[in-house]
Amino acid sequence: MFKNVLVGVDGSPNSRDALALATRLADPEGKLTLAHVHPGELHPLHAVTPGLLAEERDQSEKLLEHERAEADVEAELVSVVASAPGGGLHRHAEEVGADLIVVGSCSRGAFGRAMLGDDTRAALNGSPCAVAIAPRGYAEHPTPITKVGVGYNDSPEAKAALAVAKTVAAPTHATVHALEVVSIPTYAYTGLMPPTIGEGIDAMLAEAAARLRQLPDVQGRAVYGLTGEELAAFSDEVDILVVGSRSYGPVRRLVLGSTSDFLERHARCSLLVLPRAVSAAQDQPAPAAAGASSPAGA
Repeated sequence: MFKNVLVGVDGSPNSRDALALATRLADPEGKLTLAHVHPGELHPLHAVTPGLLAEERDQSEKLLEHERAEADVEAELVSVVASAPGGGLHRHAEEVGADLIVVGSCSRGAFGRAMLGDDTRAALNGSPCAVAIAPRGYAEHPTPITKVGVGYNDSPEAKAALAVAKTVAAPTHATVHALEVVSIPTYAYTGLMPPTIGEGIDAMLAEAAARLRQLPDVQGRAVYGLTGEELAAFSDEVDILVVGSRSYGPVRRLVLGSTSDFLERHARCSLLVLPRAVSAAQDQPAPAAAGASSPAGA
């Protein structure tokens, strides 16, 4: 479980979903912090409206106290001044050494996401630590964690995701379920002759299934398809889905790829996305193997 958990709250039902999920993922002996991000002195209105800054700070502190009392949890409170919620949460997470940020789902539709920005996505991308997203309505109907899912292949990111999935499962003795999604590689970039489609798919599925059978205490299966869509469908079978993020550059940060971006909008359960699993010293990329399965790094 996580020792130092930071929860983004704004008084909305979505942020209460985040707090409900955080209480399930936080170590009972760990630290829980509720953070409200507001523009503060960064907002241009403060230059022409005397007293507005103090008023906003007071409102922020009252909101935090109200949310803590409503949830009936022990938690530290912090009012963060930042131009955007995601950036404010990231900065404070770094300052306090948080190992998990928890946020609620974005309540905007596709148009709002494109025109106004997506706070949930912003909280994910570039995070210095793992990020969990609570599904809409989780606070009203909190789902016990009895099945933990993980997107898996043989990459360092997937192995790290599996290790965390087992940690999340341990307190409730939940079962761990792994899904590996395979697809025909793009042979135009490998210079190799493509196999017969049917035979190629069967061979990759057999390799993936054999790999999954080697994982102790894990119920695994392999499927052929598009990684994001297959993992989204898989999320309907589990209570929380754990995936790793891509390994871009030497900095240990969470970087969204196409899979985690898709899952942020389409996962049907709580989602836990981990930052890159390898350190800067291990950051030399290995050559891609022909016939490899779809990346579990999201």
